[in-house]
Amino acid sequence: MVVYLHGFRSSSRSVKAQKMIDCFDQAGLSSHLWVPDLPASPARAMAMIEQHLDARLQSQPELSLTFIGSSLGGYYATVLGELHAQASIVLLNPAIKPYDDLQDQIGKKKVYFSDEEIEFVPAYLGDLKAMEQTSLTDPSRYFLVAARDDEVLNCDTMLARYRGAHQLHLLGSDHALSDFDEILPFVKLAVGLP
Repeated sequence: MVVYLHGFRSSSRSVKAQKMIDCFDQAGLSSHLWVPDLPASPARAMAMIEQHLDARLQSQPELSLTFIGSSLGGYYATVLGELHAQASIVLLNPAIKPYDDLQDQIGKKKVYFSDEEIEFVPAYLGDLKAMEQTSLTDPSRYFLVAARDDEVLNCDTMLARYRGAHQLHLLGSDHALSDFDEILPFVKLAVGLP
C-alpha cells in the first residue's frame, strides 16, 4: 500500500497527488494507493492516517507500506516511516522543522486547489515539535527528492537531514516541483510502479 501525504494548505487535488493517482490508475493498481485530505491539526492528521493503516493491516498483515510525502507531508512520512520500521519512504522537498517554518502561517488560510479554508492554531506548532523524529533508524529506506531552488525550504538542510538516504538532488526546480513529470519516473521506480 502506498500512502501519498500532501503538504501544508494542499490537498488530494494537488498536481503531484493527481499525477500519482493517474500512475496507479494506469497500472491498474488504484486500490494500492491512498491519498487522504489531511486536516490542519497534526495530531488529527496522524490519528486519521494510523486509524486507516491499522484497519488495513488488520485485514492484510503482510501488507507492505510506502509513504510518499511532499513538504509537510514529508515530515509526516518521516514520522510514520519511523513508526513502521519496514516501510519505504519517498520525500519530495520535505519539511524538516515545520514547527519553525509554519510560525507565520497561524490563522485562517485558503487551501490550494480547493475552495476550503483551514485554521492553523499556535498549538499545532507544539504538536509538530512533539512528533519530531530526531534520527533515522535506517536511512537506506528513504528516497529524497530535493530541489536546489526550493523557494520555501532549504535544500542543504534536507540533504543533511537525510544523509545516507537515496537522494535525487535537483539543480533547479522549485518547492512545488513544477517539473514533476521529469521526476515522476524516479518516484515510480521508488514505489515499484512499472
